[in-house]
Amino acid sequence: MEIYLVRHTETVCEKGICYGQTDVNIAEPYDLIFESIAKQLPQDALLYTSPLKRCVLLVKYIQQETKISNYKEDKRLMEMNFGDWEMKNWNEISQEDLNPWMEDFVNIRIPNGESFIDLHERVTHFMKNEILTKTTQKIIIVAHAGVVRSILCLLNSLPLKDAFQNKVDFGQVIKVEI
Repeated sequence: MEIYLVRHTETVCEKGICYGQTDVNIAEPYDLIFESIAKQLPQDALLYTSPLKRCVLLVKYIQQETKISNYKEDKRLMEMNFGDWEMKNWNEISQEDLNPWMEDFVNIRIPNGESFIDLHERVTHFMKNEILTKTTQKIIIVAHAGVVRSILCLLNSLPLKDAFQNKVDFGQVIKVEI
């Protein structure tokens, strides 16, 4: 089975803004980037996406450029919920709140949000129930950096604390064979 993990393209948010599950737009122009991404993907596959528009816009483009007739949105593929930190600049978050999370982002839950293990549990549920049970040969998942890192940890048996070893750039396509 081939799984293509695709991170959405750059957003309109300024650098340093924590936007997790906030439904922000992507930066324009994006046509050339979308075209480059679509060329790296199979013409026929099952297509899944986060319901956030920064992913759905890309999925609709992929669908137009391939033989893929439909796609499924799944909330389990949403980025980490940054709770009280959503749409704040990282520099505005108090060190009292930020430091414990920076020391143990896997287990420490953001106020009114998630920890990385929370994200990983929902992503793992998605993978085990939607993907790893499939017999199809090709699957495309369009999502966010945190989700892609979580999937890579799951598929490569990498400890969650090492998730950031997986560099995931905007618009990057990562092909995994299992």
